[in-house]
Amino acid sequence: MSKYTNFYTVTCPVASDYLSKWGSAMSRCETCGNEYIRSFTVVVDGHAHEFDSFECAIHALAPTCGRCGIRIVGHGVESGVHMYCSANCAREAGAHGLVDHI
Repeated sequence: MSKYTNFYTVTCPVASDYLSKWGSAMSRCETCGNEYIRSFTVVVDGHAHEFDSFECAIHALAPTCGRCGIRIVGHGVESGVHMYCSANCAREAGAHGLVDHI
């Protein structure tokens, strides 16, 4: 199993349920610090993370390409313990035999 494979659980409370349960308090995004009533929780390997947007969740949790450093939002490709955003980046980094799956 790849070290990049995680089990994700995402929850997003409805605003009215959130207010009835927590009063006026809102969750704070762990990436940008924004307090937002429609924040959501992502659980990775048993650790809960609070975010106000998918952009912040991607910034915090998505793996990065081993060559260009971009966040890998799609499936990417793997070579050994390295993950790349595309087969081209993998080839440029010296990996062989990888193809993009689209």
